Amino acid sequence: MTLHDDAVLVLKGYEDQSDLRQTYLDHLAAHPDGMWKACTDGHITASGLVIDPERGRVLLTLHRKLRMWLQMGGHCEPGDVSLEAAALREATEESGITGLTLAPGGPVRLDRHHTPCAWHLDVQYAALAPSGAVEAISEESLDLRWFPYDEVADVADTSVTRLVEATRTRLGV
Repeated sequence: MTLHDDAVLVLKGYEDQSDLRQTYLDHLAAHPDGMWKACTDGHITASGLVIDPERGRVLLTLHRKLRMWLQMGGHCEPGDVSLEAAALREATEESGITGLTLAPGGPVRLDRHHTPCAWHLDVQYAALAPSGAVEAISEESLDLRWFPYDEVADVADTSVTRLVEATRTRLGV
């Protein structure tokens, strides 16, 4: 199965945000290269909100290029076998935390936003931090910082706030 095929299956199984979900499916139907950064009409991306439910906090990155506090995530790569694998890879690379696991149940949210390279059709997962997780800044970040749930809205935009809310609902925290 290709990454494109996996994305179609994941999106068909995602039951929320029906209009946006259909936009993603239409994009993939119209663009065989719709998973890759080279698709200038937009591309599917994968992200993972790193969450520490035991301590009631999330890890955000101050993105080097965008200068915004965001969840970990980005472009799919040829070695990614699934959207889940891409989200977990991105969360691990950008947080420096080993042992992350994705919350069960598939994507938490979808978020479509414009970036300097193109439209990103982001498929967002929740990445659970292991107990005692220690983060390490990657070359894509200016900073990494843990934020209590109720402080995220003070530093991040509404897309991140919605992702935190949806993740907390999914996990019951």
